[in-house]
Amino acid sequence: MRFGRRPSENGNGGTDHGTAAPIILLGNVRGGLYGGTPALDSLVQGNLPMQVDFRSIYAEILNQWEGVKAATILDQDFPKIGIL
Repeated sequence: MRFGRRPSENGNGGTDHGTAAPIILLGNVRGGLYGGTPALDSLVQGNLPMQVDFRSIYAEILNQWEGVKAATILDQDFPKIGIL
């Protein structure tokens, strides 16, 4: 479900799908950067290591913005990151 790009070039001069990508939220959110600088020397099978699971972001939006219990939709709880 994650959509990102691998840091290394493929045979066609482009990049392949990877496991980590930036997410930008606009609106009534707590500004800032969450996660950190990608570690290019610690790739996992050629992919950047994920730092914040997008399901934590989704869960926080569901719980605090939409007023829906995220665990009902996602079938589990995810760590709160404090974006709202």
